[in-house]
Amino acid sequence: MRKIIVAIDGYSACGKSTTAKETARILGYRYIDTGAMYRAVTLYFLDHHVALTNPKEVDRALEQIKITFRVNKEGRSETFLNGLNVEKEIRDMRVSENVSQVSALPAVRHAMVEQQRRMGKERAVVMDGRDIGTVVFPDAELKMFMSADILTRAFRRQKELLGRDELVDIDSIISNLLKRDELDSTRKESPLRKAGDAIELDTSHITVEEQVDEVVRLALARILARKN
Repeated sequence: MRKIIVAIDGYSACGKSTTAKETARILGYRYIDTGAMYRAVTLYFLDHHVALTNPKEVDRALEQIKITFRVNKEGRSETFLNGLNVEKEIRDMRVSENVSQVSALPAVRHAMVEQQRRMGKERAVVMDGRDIGTVVFPDAELKMFMSADILTRAFRRQKELLGRDELVDIDSIISNLLKRDELDSTRKESPLRKAGDAIELDTSHITVEEQVDEVVRLALARILARKN
């Protein structure tokens, strides 16, 4: 059966990762959380006090970073940084507040995109992020662009943080999301934007199950379609 790449781009807290994980599970594909990769780099930079304005320091740090993914007993993908499970740490607000600045650095994006392309070389992957359909895999057979209104996104992020016993007020979350939107959309290197042939999916008023059903339906149509 034909193997394809499913690229899911969009804003934070729109349900990209949840949808991508479940889509990959249903299709029997590998799931790659590219956002987690940038979060892992950000965590390393914060913990090691890497100066973002010093290119040599950034390059040296990137040489020390190895990011891998493993599936736990519950079937969930977890992020490992240099052999250590950092899935919880990379979701903290201190990482969220800095990830856009770190991921905007050309050296960081080049290093991560190279890794992502290697991971998807054999296809049969579902990747979510900001630039998968525009930069990493512009030839992906299915490109999705997910969005949602800011309040919906903020409440989703707050619920996610509460699930990790982290209480953050809604105004702070909205401020963080809007700041990330601005930084991600205006950066010079691989800005967040919808690919010309991407299908937009507004998740404001639909369930996760409905999101997944739509992406799986579209993916199966491409898998079963004949190559021209």
